[in-house]
Amino acid sequence: MSIKKFALGIGVLVAAATLGACGNSGSSSSSNGKTEVTFWAAPNPTQVKYWKSMAADFEKKNKNIDIKVTQMKESPSSEATIQSAIASGTQPTMSENITRSFAAQLAQSKAIVALNKDSVTKSDLTGIVKARNMSKTMENWQFANGSQYVVPFYSNPMLFGWRLDLLKELGINQVPKTYSDVMKVADALKAKKSKSVVWALPTGADPTAWQRWFDFFPLYDAASDGHTFVDGKKFAGDAKAGKEVFSFVQELYKSGNLLTSKSTDPFETKLAVMNIIGSWTFPNWKEKYPDLKFGENYTLTAPIVPDSMKNAKNIKTYADAKGIVIYAKATSDQKKAAMKFMKFVFGNAKNDVQMLETTSLLPARDDAATNPEFSKYFAANPFMKVYAENVPNGVPAMDNSNYNDIQENLGKEGWIPALKGEKTPAKAWSDMVTGIKGSL
Repeated sequence: MSIKKFALGIGVLVAAATLGACGNSGSSSSSNGKTEVTFWAAPNPTQVKYWKSMAADFEKKNKNIDIKVTQMKESPSSEATIQSAIASGTQPTMSENITRSFAAQLAQSKAIVALNKDSVTKSDLTGIVKARNMSKTMENWQFANGSQYVVPFYSNPMLFGWRLDLLKELGINQVPKTYSDVMKVADALKAKKSKSVVWALPTGADPTAWQRWFDFFPLYDAASDGHTFVDGKKFAGDAKAGKEVFSFVQELYKSGNLLTSKSTDPFETKLAVMNIIGSWTFPNWKEKYPDLKFGENYTLTAPIVPDSMKNAKNIKTYADAKGIVIYAKATSDQKKAAMKFMKFVFGNAKNDVQMLETTSLLPARDDAATNPEFSKYFAANPFMKVYAENVPNGVPAMDNSNYNDIQENLGKEGWIPALKGEKTPAKAWSDMVTGIKGSL
């Protein structure tokens, strides 16, 4: 899965704010008298295929609405494409591929609709959330100001993969759950003089902001029980949980069991016992590593937690999650049509099954693991059911427009120096907080 993040320039923000404030500047009808809704799908062929199929099915039952689905450009990034369109007044009616953090940028520039507050959309939003059974999931998407700007499309919680075969070689029959459990694995590897390590994380020392979504945040969300890291414009991080995370990775690094040097597919090639894994990994495994069998030589679990949480249930984790927004340029007719389209798509679980089969993305619904419509798919793909079970525990990206700077400070002042032992966990946390407050 390609993940590219775009830091906004102030000129683009000003232009976006100006155009967003213009309100309903778009045309409500196409040349044939129908309400036309332009929909930008993510730059992923499987998602474009899915949305075109949904649009065709919808139009059969709604003759007065045209849903025009096109793939958004990815160069230099999908976020940059959207911002450029807003600045030039050529944005679509609606689009997918929006993270909570990017939505915060768009909301700050008044470029998207607060769906739960807009008089045209708010009642339909309630119906969509209920019909798709995603009340718990939606709670994690609410902004600090109480607004809901995004209808989540998919939510891929980050889970920990474990090489069962390597653990068995070490005489360990229980999959680690706590930090102490992991250090026992490290000790066993040392005693065996194994060439393998607990965790090979080539991106662990990369200061790029979005990398923290795939190392720090799964651990932090688990240790803090999903405690908010940044609340609107205020830093709200759980210091105890954060320092415990820093202490754990530092101890693992000092023992030689957290490698940040370059390595190719370390988990797949048995260099590493564990790794953080997203659900988009499995199509590649099917082609490249067909010998990897769920429940035989690997398994998947929620993130590891501090020892004090050894009995914890419903462990939180970071979710790579994106959703759909409606742009402020849309007319009332277009808003109504856009909401009607979402209601059609998300009102039938069979559409989410088709989504899962077409894209391998987890629908952002609370009951994906238990809804009988999904049983056939999960019987054939049992590893995906573990992700579905964790969708309600997934915490999306922060709702702050300055997330790029915030997460760079997190990496440069906190995560990386703590991991490498260049700072004590307490010092790293303190310096990180200072840096982040400066960004805020």
